[in-house]
Amino acid sequence: MKAIDPWSSQNLKIDEKMIHKFGLKKFTDIELEGFDHYLFHRKIILAHRDFERVAECIREKKPFIQMTGIATSGAFHLGHKVDVDVFNFFRKLGAKSYFGICDIDGYVSRPDSKIPTLKKAKEYAVNNLAHILALGVNKKDVYLQSKKEPRYYEFAFELSKKITESTFRALYGHLDPGKISANILQYADILHPQLEEYNGAMPSITGIGVEQDPHARACRDLARRLPYKLVIPSFIYFSHQSGLQQGKKMSSSEPDTAIFLDDSEEEIRRKINKAYSGGRDSVEEHRKLGGIPEKDKAFEILLSHHPNTKLCLFFSSVWTAARKKDEFF
Repeated sequence: MKAIDPWSSQNLKIDEKMIHKFGLKKFTDIELEGFDHYLFHRKIILAHRDFERVAECIREKKPFIQMTGIATSGAFHLGHKVDVDVFNFFRKLGAKSYFGICDIDGYVSRPDSKIPTLKKAKEYAVNNLAHILALGVNKKDVYLQSKKEPRYYEFAFELSKKITESTFRALYGHLDPGKISANILQYADILHPQLEEYNGAMPSITGIGVEQDPHARACRDLARRLPYKLVIPSFIYFSHQSGLQQGKKMSSSEPDTAIFLDDSEEEIRRKINKAYSGGRDSVEEHRKLGGIPEKDKAFEILLSHHPNTKLCLFFSSVWTAARKKDEFF
């Protein structure tokens, strides 16, 4: 199997081929019973590894952990917001919650041309934190990777002894020192809440894009190799919102692919007007067949962030018409 690059701007979609290739599971209606969120209904969250463990905890009011994080490699954009929405959803269901602002990860795993200093990564951390809190995340649940307590770093060093060079190369296709250190901290982020110094061993859930699956497989393997008991962590997989440029996901590293939460109204309008429309090639064809919402960037943005499906379609159709106003009006 060809190694996946978790740091690539390529937009990988979760489809039947991907699910089979990675050994993921599709959600069944029974598994989703009681999980009333549009991200599940619209199949933005589509696959999982051992979600049933967490679902059982939720239904039986037993404790469980959720952990997510954002590498501070740039400004906060709409693609990040799905992570926050999922995080807030599970917190309401009673999760013991951890949200990592991963400034060390952001620095060591990106080239100097993008993040030249750790100080710059910390500046992005402040930006990210402001947006995360504004979106409703509880400040008590948030930690800065570089400010974690010593036990977290001790644990990261423990984990580093449990993964071999051949395993790392098989998962990631390289041995980049910066990315190795970033990954060790990511494993610690996901697994450390189960240490006895924190919550103790219990089911945990982390939401990721499918391109992050190498991290998930590594974490699940490491949990089995440790000298003390941890519950194998569970993961849910969501389709990343595609970027405003075809074939790419929204990425802080490529500003024209993304809408940032602190973009000006003028800048957002500029980006949207350059994005791909779901309109047909001609007015006649569009009137006969209608638009193509699955190709329309405005519709995709609304689908990922607006809970009312009918309004998503309505606003998308208005935008498509406005793009072709000289022909339509």
